[in-house]
Amino acid sequence: MKSILVTGGTGFIGANLCHRLIAEGHRVICLDNNYTGSLDNVADLMSHPNFTFVEHDVIEPWDCEEPLERIYNLACPASPPFYQGARSIFTTKTCVLGALNMLALAKRKGARILQTSTSEVYGEPLVHPQPENYRGNVNPIGIRACYDEGKRCAESLFFDHHRHEGVDIRVIRIFNTYGPYMNPEDGRVVSNFICQALRGEDITIYGEGQQTRSFQYIDDLIEGMVRMMENEQGFIGPVNIGNPGEFTIRQLAELVLSKIPTRSQLVYRPLPSDDPTQRRPDISLAGEKLGWAPTIALSEGLDKTIAYFREAIKAN
Repeated sequence: MKSILVTGGTGFIGANLCHRLIAEGHRVICLDNNYTGSLDNVADLMSHPNFTFVEHDVIEPWDCEEPLERIYNLACPASPPFYQGARSIFTTKTCVLGALNMLALAKRKGARILQTSTSEVYGEPLVHPQPENYRGNVNPIGIRACYDEGKRCAESLFFDHHRHEGVDIRVIRIFNTYGPYMNPEDGRVVSNFICQALRGEDITIYGEGQQTRSFQYIDDLIEGMVRMMENEQGFIGPVNIGNPGEFTIRQLAELVLSKIPTRSQLVYRPLPSDDPTQRRPDISLAGEKLGWAPTIALSEGLDKTIAYFREAIKAN
């Protein structure tokens, strides 16, 4: 049993990770300010003797009296409606100050720390698919920069702390992920399409729907995260964790409509500023270093996610 801290632990990815770690018998401290997360996502864990929830914002320093062996740093808004606009400065602070505070904690505790970075560090890619050695094409002053550049800066901080402070780090770059515990209102494309179809609302496509994404089911991501954290060959990353299957946004919408009886129609809106036109991971490094590859196809993952949202919407 390891003592593990998960920041952002009540969010979509964090909640799934907490459930996995508790199921494996670990001691888990879930730290979150619940800005985009929800205690509902970990309600079934609250009475577990190995689980503790701490309400805290990683922008502020935090210390832990008990030993820590692992830190998963997930804390950050990850969908445009939550990280843009009036919350953009908060997002940058979460990325940068949160990284600094958790790296300091990792150093004090002698803990290994994993940073959940993002495919957004590649920006509007000029290389396709995107390998880890591609340095990206990011607009540093655009409306997405708070997240894109915030995550890029966090990666820099992690590697400098490794080089100069001896912190044991791991860095992954997460590509589009979906599944249970997503917030129905978080604005991500998979949850948007499913919830709109279940409610009989028109499905909103931005641009002509020809921009592409790769869609990874949450269980595949969690497996990749755990493998990266626990690899003992000194591989620190960064490493892409995503599903290389590539679909247009229109194809995704049509697949969702084929699975949900609904009166919904496709409607088109202007493409948001700096929205990438292509996104697909090169995962050869993850295969080589971690023996990892996704196993859940989009159609199967959508079935699981639709079942989750059908119950979530019914409950509300």
